[in-house]
Amino acid sequence: MNNETKSDAQRDQVSSKSTFEISVRFMQNNTWQGQIHWIENNRKQNFRSVLEMLRLMDEALTADTEEMKSVSW
Repeated sequence: MNNETKSDAQRDQVSSKSTFEISVRFMQNNTWQGQIHWIENNRKQNFRSVLEMLRLMDEALTADTEEMKSVSW
């Protein structure tokens, strides 16, 4: 199995187990502000835009389960 295939398999394994709860508290400047709750890791993070929320979700789905790569979560 090459590195790319391993990475894809790991991402599929993590993404199949990821559940998010999104709480939108405000809508300003044509975007959402609120809080995202990553259920499996019991982590919560505030977001200031839909783009930031999507980046948090992407980081959660692609992060190594042993080590969080970014400061966000």
